[in-house]
Amino acid sequence: MELSFTKLGFDPQLLDYSETLSLQRRLHTAVQQGSAPSTVLLLEHADVYTAGRRTEPADLPGDGTPVVDVDRGGKITWHGRGQLVGYPILHLRDRSLVKDYVCVLEKTLIRILATDFGITGTQVPGRSGVWITSDGPDRKIAAIGLRVHRSVTMHGFALNCSNDLAPFENIIACGITDAKTTSISAELGYEVTPEQVADRVTEELRRALPPLLHRHDDDAPALAGTTGHGADQGTCEMSRTTEGAPQ
Repeated sequence: MELSFTKLGFDPQLLDYSETLSLQRRLHTAVQQGSAPSTVLLLEHADVYTAGRRTEPADLPGDGTPVVDVDRGGKITWHGRGQLVGYPILHLRDRSLVKDYVCVLEKTLIRILATDFGITGTQVPGRSGVWITSDGPDRKIAAIGLRVHRSVTMHGFALNCSNDLAPFENIIACGITDAKTTSISAELGYEVTPEQVADRVTEELRRALPPLLHRHDDDAPALAGTTGHGADQGTCEMSRTTEGAPQ
């Protein structure tokens, strides 16, 4: 099956959120209709706050900074310079695979953090995204939030690479009050940019995602649960949420 990857732009070519959202919607329609392959968009946004369906008034910026309302799960978050954003527009084999898909994204990012940067990320029961739970307070390094319509995904993940963490202090990020945010650069003490990480994310997702995808071959075998890297698919043992941390 086809799986395409497109780099839309990195600093200094920052992408406007509203324009990229329109692109996602057009691509979602094309993938659902079969006129385009499942595609992963990788990019860096111009600074923006986006609010998912579960955002509450208390979560919003206290200084009145504008917020873009979006049709994903989760609450409010921030995107901007220094953050790698990935929008996988994927035709899943079945809508029931959404939680497995969340796990695949999380485990892929956890693997990259460990193998490339020596950072120990983890999953946290009941909270989507990637967390660091050692050496201090819990802190989120990657967020995930989705919309799935007719088995085709939208939105995706945001990995904090070299971004300023101050914008998260102006909101109740993801509706979570008992944890902080962090980035690869903050953990390591030197700069790692989204563009430097994008190729590794592409490499790992190219291996991990295909077992979840719809096949045009009617005789294609069912998802085995042990394909790709290790047992990323079909082995989501802890409670996951498809809304979780917004993205």
